Formats: sequence, structure tokens, C-alpha cells
Amino acid sequence: MRKLKYHLVDVFTDRAFGGNPLAVFTNARGLPTALMQKIAKEFNLSETTFVFPPASPENDYKLRIFTPGTEVPMAGHPTVGTSFVLALEKLLDFKAPRSDFRLEENVGVIPIILEGSGDRPDFVVMTQPLPVFEPEFTDRALVAELLSITPADLDENLPAQVVTCGVPFLYVPLKNLEVAGRVKLRLDVWESHFKGTSAAHIFVFSREVENEGSTVHSRMFAPTMGISEDPATGAASGPLGSYLVKHGVTPDAPTVRIVSEQGLEMGRPSFVNIEIDRVGGEITGVRISGQSYYMGEGYLEIDMTGWE
Repeated sequence: MRKLKYHLVDVFTDRAFGGNPLAVFTNARGLPTALMQKIAKEFNLSETTFVFPPASPENDYKLRIFTPGTEVPMAGHPTVGTSFVLALEKLLDFKAPRSDFRLEENVGVIPIILEGSGDRPDFVVMTQPLPVFEPEFTDRALVAELLSITPADLDENLPAQVVTCGVPFLYVPLKNLEVAGRVKLRLDVWESHFKGTSAAHIFVFSREVENEGSTVHSRMFAPTMGISEDPATGAASGPLGSYLVKHGVTPDAPTVRIVSEQGLEMGRPSFVNIEIDRVGGEITGVRISGQSYYMGEGYLEIDMTGWE
């Protein structure tokens, strides 16, 4: 038998039962891939993370991140939440007001910054890869059918488009909050036209928001990952900010600051801070950040017979 300790944390929130819940296993040495996938399915959270020693001594740790259905190359709320847990456990040597670290993920090295005034970080900042934009998605009628709305419910001034900063998402602009609340993903349409493509993960947003200080109101659906809807999606927030900057939704500034509110329809309000740097017309930096709330810890007892 092997006793595996885990921590539970709510990410992109400052209070219990908000944000996106995450399970973190801080000592995953020796765990095979198939077992980690089974554990992630057992927890059935959007993601579960497993921490390993780094491949390079220049870095601090290696993270492997699993949804209930698959391993993902990188993810935002697991990076933010795992960094917070590692600092709480003194596995990262956080020193106020700021400490810099390097985490290995399957897309490469992810720089993170821990910020705070006490002995634990208040915010974790994650740097993401620069965005890649695919051609605009021109079949607006198909997109509307996928979301159980009409083409008139889409924002006519913005395109649907796939953007990635490591994980691709199809960004669909909606006319207003009322439309956002009516969205229901049609799995039959998704399986026929979107499954297995770069547009398989669907991110919808409205420029009309519920909370003062927010820039956009967001929802995300990822059937491929085993996620019917995600309360906060850090990996999608960097590309979202890049999309908004590229299409002129945000003010013209060297660093654009955006707040995405997400999870409200699920009863788990989440707030993701996004910063996009640019020089001229080129995006030169993508960062997301947020708070985390510690929920507790526990253990799994695993019979390792046949797994080792």
C-alpha cells in the first residue's frame, strides 16, 4: 500500500466554494501515468496535479496535469493553485513581497511569480506562451447551432476564432449576458463538427458583465477533457486576452489589463486577471494571475500491486 497525501484548494477566488477546485499531490514520485489518470477520474475535478522533481536543476518542479479524461500539456488554474500549495508547504521558498520560480510543464518551462505581504502568497502570476491565431471561423450558423442560440445572438462586430497559448480554444463572442445565460452545448453538433479539431474546446464570452471591475463574462466547455463546463480556465484566459487585444476590444496601451469573470452560472464565481504586453502591433507577453483559497488535505491509500 502507498499513502498519497493531497491538498484541496479553490483557485481564482478569495473564499471557500468559489473558483475552480483543484487537488494537488505534492509527492508523485514513481506514480505511473495510468494511475494518475485513474486518480484524476476518481476526484472528477476539472484538473488534478502531480508534482515531480524537475528534469533540469535550473527549474523548481515538474507538474503533470490531468483532467478526468486526459493529460493536458499546460493549464492555468492547476499552475496557480499548485504554486500556492507548494508555497504553503514551504516547498517553494516564498519571500515577500515577490519570489520568482520556474515550473516544468509539457509545453516547456512556465515562469511563475508569487506576490504577497506575509508568509504566504496572495497572488500567483503565470507567464504563458505567446498566442497563435488560426483563421477566423466563418460558419456562424454552425457555431450558433452548437450553442443552442441563433446567429443573431452572436456579437456581429467580432469573429469566432481559435487561439492558443499552449491549449487551443474556439472563442465565440456573444451579444450580451442574457445570451450567455442561455448557452447550452449540443453534444451531437459538437461530435459531428468539432470533436477532434483545434476548435474542440469552446469558450464563449460577453462584453456585458455582472461584476464591477470585470472586462468580460466567460464560460468554457471541454467535452474532450471530460469537463462539461469549467468554472475558471486559466489556460484559456491568456488566449482570451490576446484575442481581445488583437481585435481592438481593449484600450491601446503597452500593457493591457483585463479581468474575466467565469463560473457564475455554476455558482462558483471566479476572477482571472490577465495582462497582455505588446510592442507596436505585436503581442510580446501573456500573463494570468489570481488568488487561491486553501480548503484542506487528505490521503489516498493505493494498493500499488500491478502499478509499479
